[in-house]
Amino acid sequence: MRAGGIFPFRISRDGLVLLFALALCAVGGKAHAQIGSARYSSIVIDAKSGQVLSAVSPDELRHPASLTKMMTLYLVFEALRDRRITLQQYVPISRHAASMSPTKLDLVPGARITVQEAILGLVTKSANDAAAALGEMLGGEEERFAQMMTLRARALGMSRSTFRNASGLPDPSQWTTARDMATLGRRLVHDFPEEYRYFGTPSFRFRGRVINTHDHMLTTYQGADGIKTGYTEASGFNLVTSAVRGGIRLVGVVLGAAHAPERDVHMASLLNAAYERLDVAPAPRGKGGLIGSAQAAVPPPSRLRVVRWVAQVGAYATEAAAREAANTARRIGGAGEPRVEATSHRGKPLWRAQLVGLGEQEVQSVCTAVRHQRLPCTAVRVEPQQLASR
Repeated sequence: MRAGGIFPFRISRDGLVLLFALALCAVGGKAHAQIGSARYSSIVIDAKSGQVLSAVSPDELRHPASLTKMMTLYLVFEALRDRRITLQQYVPISRHAASMSPTKLDLVPGARITVQEAILGLVTKSANDAAAALGEMLGGEEERFAQMMTLRARALGMSRSTFRNASGLPDPSQWTTARDMATLGRRLVHDFPEEYRYFGTPSFRFRGRVINTHDHMLTTYQGADGIKTGYTEASGFNLVTSAVRGGIRLVGVVLGAAHAPERDVHMASLLNAAYERLDVAPAPRGKGGLIGSAQAAVPPPSRLRVVRWVAQVGAYATEAAAREAANTARRIGGAGEPRVEATSHRGKPLWRAQLVGLGEQEVQSVCTAVRHQRLPCTAVRVEPQQLASR
């Protein structure tokens, strides 16, 4: 079944049921369709041959968000290879770099971090201040570095990508496509096999803090070893993932998802279907991450614990105010899905602003960042039975 011509591979009816059931549970029962939405696009390729295994609007322009940092790191890895910089070399933090919006390492003007610390900050926390600092070090100023990024991207065959900054922070002129991002992911793996391993970093310690990765595919999808997540309000939730099974490496791209859990579930389904098309055996039961097999039965709700913690960021008199607070907290904390929940107090309606889809360490990191900006944030444990009823 081709499902309206979207997939060039065959997906069984059970596989489609699984995909949408998991997506529904992952976002608390409020599924937002990806396929067919205005900003959605995707592609899966064989990393060795470049063969396209599935594609939906792969050449339509999309905002890259923090996937931009993949290009920043490509230029950093080139500089390391050419011995123009070293991992232990210090990166100066300018006032411009320190002024970047979160997520960030909270670097201050005049501070210094090593190149390796900056790399780790990009691949885990997606630190915008570290990205800008690297761009200034290599390009003299971030604007010139962005021009270098665009020129190098075109040389790699990324014909529709234009970069305006090193971080992926919103810029109306910053564009890419799913195909271009797959090309970049493939080239990172091929051109820098040693440095590529940084993208699989689950966490690192930075000045007394443990910085955890935003990429949950590393722990929920068997064979995944990178590479990058991204989000802005204009782009939606983006993801590039590389995975190896049966000696075959795939690179998948999902752009414009409505929610982070939905994005991850959808990526897993695309990768599974591609491996099925290549006759690669599915992951063993219990080791397949979000979706062990496109043919698997739908697990009971009690096993779907995508949302385990909630960052509560205040209650507000209007829904609009709560939504703004949730989106602000997402920008500051760099993780979680903004959500507004209706409630009441003494007979008066209230709206709770929340970030959902967080792990225990992640929610603590988010709340620390939010409270640092003098905004309310409380980590709330969500019991499994609460999830099953949503």
